[in-house]
Amino acid sequence: METSIPQPTGTTTTTTVPRPTAISVICVIGFIGGLFTIPLIFTDIARNIGAWYPPYLAFSAVVGFVCMVGLWKMRRWAVFTYTGFVALNQIVMLMMGVWNVFALLLPGIVIAIAFTHLSKMR
Repeated sequence: METSIPQPTGTTTTTTVPRPTAISVICVIGFIGGLFTIPLIFTDIARNIGAWYPPYLAFSAVVGFVCMVGLWKMRRWAVFTYTGFVALNQIVMLMMGVWNVFALLLPGIVIAIAFTHLSKMR
C-alpha cells in the first residue's frame, strides 16, 4: 500500500506499507469463498428458496468480491462497504427465518480485524 507522507519542506514522499497478514488471509479466503458461491447461483436449491434468491446471491458474490479487492488494496471504503453488506445479509437472514449467532460470528471477526487496521488504509 502506498501512502503520502508530508515532509517538513512541503514536499511529499510515497512509501509502501506492507499489507497485514490477517488482511491477506481474509482476502484469500474471501476470494475462494466467492468462487464457491458462483455455482450455487444456478442450483435448484437457490431457486427453491425463492425467485429473488439467485439474483440476490449473484449480487452478494459481486459485492463480496469488490470488498475483498478493496481490502486487498487496503482501501477504507472496503471496510465500510463490507460492514454494510454484512448488516444487509443479517437482515435478509432474519427475514428468511434462518439467522443464528454463527451467521454473525465469522463476518464479525473479519469486521473487527479490518477496523483494527483501518488507520493503515487509504
